[in-house]
Parts: sequence; structure tokens; C-alpha cells
Amino acid sequence: MMAHRVVLTDDAAIDLESLFDYIREHDAPAKAMHVLDEIQRVFESLAGFPERGVQPRELSSVGQHEYREVFFKPYRIIYRVIGDTVYVLLIADGRREMQALLARRLLRERSQGRQAAPESQRGLGIVLF
Repeated sequence: MMAHRVVLTDDAAIDLESLFDYIREHDAPAKAMHVLDEIQRVFESLAGFPERGVQPRELSSVGQHEYREVFFKPYRIIYRVIGDTVYVLLIADGRREMQALLARRLLRERSQGRQAAPESQRGLGIVLF
């Protein structure tokens, strides 16, 4: 099986940094590093098996089926596969109210009539693999 490239969009990179900072401040630096390491493992697994994720129910309920998600509980990692690239679009605590966040973050491109390619979501992002 061919390995896919995994790219963090700018929004997802900000999500990850914010998550790390929050855990470091409110829990412990070691816990923040553990969460970061585990999320990194999820990214590595997406490089080999990008289709393994499920469709986010909030998106499939409004007819958006091109997005997938995987979990490192309680965190949800939402991504899209385009060609040989996995674009990580959002990393969020699944206990949040996700419908509004997903609509704001992922569906805004559609409502503006733009191509929904992740590259248009503020920059090209960070290539992880």
C-alpha cells in the first residue's frame, strides 16, 4: 500500500498548539506531551490507512460525505483525503458542541461558493509525512 502524505492545515495546527498549551497549563507538561505523542501516532496511521476513519455524523447529516474522522478520545481529528494527501482540518475535544464548530470551520467554503479544497482554508499547512 502506498503511503499518503499527511498535511496539517493552518487551522488544525492552531488547534493542536492550543490543545497542547491548555493541557500543559491546566494539567501537566508530561500529560500534554503524551497527548501530542498519541495524536502524532494517529497521523502516522492515517499515512498508511487514510480510509479507516468514519464520516462525521454532523457532516453526513447535511450531505457532506467527503470528510472522515478518527479519534484519540476525547479528541476528534477530522480530515479529508484528496488524491495521495490526507488533509487534517480540525482537532477538537469531542465533548464540545461540534455542529457549530464544523459548520463554521468546514462548511464555510461551500457557503461562499468556493472549492472546498483544504488549501483554500488559510494556507497550505504543515506537511507531517
